[in-house]
Amino acid sequence: MRFAASVVLGVAVLFAAVSWGGDALALQPDEILSDAALEKRARGLSAELRCLVCQNQSIDDSDAPLARDLRLLVRERLVAGDTDTEVRDFVVARYGEFVLLKPPFSVETLLLWFIPLLALLAAVAILWSSFRAGQTTAHEPVGEVSAGSALTPDEQAKLDALLAEKTDGKA
Repeated sequence: MRFAASVVLGVAVLFAAVSWGGDALALQPDEILSDAALEKRARGLSAELRCLVCQNQSIDDSDAPLARDLRLLVRERLVAGDTDTEVRDFVVARYGEFVLLKPPFSVETLLLWFIPLLALLAAVAILWSSFRAGQTTAHEPVGEVSAGSALTPDEQAKLDALLAEKTDGKA
């Protein structure tokens, strides 16, 4: 009993440590801008840009050298006087729309936006068809021949002969 309790406690502590570290950023102290307003804008932009190495993290969360270069580039453009839109457009022009964690809705990204909906519809269709198939076989009477499995004339003759023998034997 003690062993199980200590294992559960250990797993809980490990889970808490992993979840608590979610707010940690890869931002280095030498990257932080002295102007708080510019730094806030840089953080906002960095949270929207995908790390091209990690691919599932923002450049703000990634320790990859390319993510650091992108963070520095964003800050450099902001210090130069670019607006957030100009910085985002500059990075997209250089790396493509893949660099955006939330790509805009356009003809090129149409499939990307509708894949989850298509997957959901496919899952519903599969569940519906399997549910319907289960209902038809569950309510089919036992011993009756369905229309799709009719006997051949040869089989029907053998069946009739067997039934005739059975009826003759009883009488």
